[in-house]
Amino acid sequence: MKNEPHKEKRLISLRARLCLAFILFTVIVFALLWFFEVVLLESFYYTSKIRDTQKIAISLIEAYDDEDFERYLSQVSLENQICVEVLDKRQRPLYECDVLDDKCLLHGPHSYLGALMMKLQNDADGVIGMNVYNERIGQDTLVLGCVLHDNTQVHGYLFLNTPLQPVGSAVSIIKRLLMFITVLLLIIGVVIAFWLSSWLSVPIVRITHSAHRLAHGDFNTKFIGGSYQEADELARTLTYAEQQLSRVDSMQRDLIANVSHDLRTPLTMLKAYAEMIRDLSGDNPVKRNAHLQVIIEETDRLTALVNDILDLSKFENGSMKPEMQTIDIRTRLADIIERYKGVSEKMGYHIHFTPDEPMQVTCDPAQIERVICNLINNAINYTGEDKMVYVRQINLPEGVRIEVRDTGKGIEEDKIQRIFDKYYRSENHKREVVGTGLGLSIVKAILKMHEFHYGVNSKLGEGSVFWFLMRG
Repeated sequence: MKNEPHKEKRLISLRARLCLAFILFTVIVFALLWFFEVVLLESFYYTSKIRDTQKIAISLIEAYDDEDFERYLSQVSLENQICVEVLDKRQRPLYECDVLDDKCLLHGPHSYLGALMMKLQNDADGVIGMNVYNERIGQDTLVLGCVLHDNTQVHGYLFLNTPLQPVGSAVSIIKRLLMFITVLLLIIGVVIAFWLSSWLSVPIVRITHSAHRLAHGDFNTKFIGGSYQEADELARTLTYAEQQLSRVDSMQRDLIANVSHDLRTPLTMLKAYAEMIRDLSGDNPVKRNAHLQVIIEETDRLTALVNDILDLSKFENGSMKPEMQTIDIRTRLADIIERYKGVSEKMGYHIHFTPDEPMQVTCDPAQIERVICNLINNAINYTGEDKMVYVRQINLPEGVRIEVRDTGKGIEEDKIQRIFDKYYRSENHKREVVGTGLGLSIVKAILKMHEFHYGVNSKLGEGSVFWFLMRG
């Protein structure tokens, strides 16, 4: 049975998602509006009316003992269209206000006051609230009654009667109005949704197309943001990534060229001297040994280059871990400088060591020794005609600072940031000096592995100082 070809899952575009989300939001808003305005309007009105009437009753009870209570009662009754009846403890009228022209349930020949009084006296809390249909005005009315008393005795009774306005017709009008508004605003919402989704997605789509060109190796691609911050930040980030990729691509090409040259030169010499041994010096022990020595030296050079490349790869992928120990850095520096005496005497270089007091540091001794040797080798490569190299130990409160200084031409300011890059090689590199060209890259990898600070200070015409700071 043949395997079916993998089908890429088709996803909804950002523009469609934004548009659908906005439309859904609009629908939800109007659904909630319909629910609250139509379904809950009537119950909300009744609840609000009862609460407002209760507040009026409380205000009348609080003002009951005031001298101008009758005037206040009339004012409240007229302002709120509420019938008010106040009885004494013997149920005799004390104050009354009728704003319904003898159609209030509390007054007139067909008053409900007796029935209300009976319900009030039978209520344990001394408070009643009723919805009663008033045939005189043809609509429901709210009746609220309460007992006027203190902690010991009853002083009287308070009744309030207010019409409840019918909300059925209002709900019908609101429904028609909401229907019109809903249709109109849904159309507006759809238009806004399409516009907003385009406004948000167009910069992303444009940046995506540019990213596709970058993925195919076009390092001149322009990333243009949009009219909002996130798109601009994305464009700037991708522009920076493009610059770094272009830089890495250029440095990789330089590495291939440099490594190819470094490999080709010893391989050429190996072949040449092997042919000389075969054709010329095979029977001459002196010449044969000299030629074999050249082959050995070039083989060592090849081995060192391959080892540096492999080690650098291990440092960067994290497979090589430091074996931490505590050592006296002054003693270790003195031993390293002592081993360089042979190079100094043979090649005419002078390495000056300025030690400080003995200091214990924690590090991988072998790797830190490699760092120091690489820095000294680099200084030898680039020092001036005086062939002077200076190594210095400086004890500081935060640790030990190791400096290696040369007296060469220095480094241009715009190249200082690249000097530790693994693909970077100075144009002034001296081919006659032994080295693989990866020394500073290995220094950077080892110091980052130890989390030690490092850097270089340089001025044109004054040489360079490479340094790193070891914690105690």
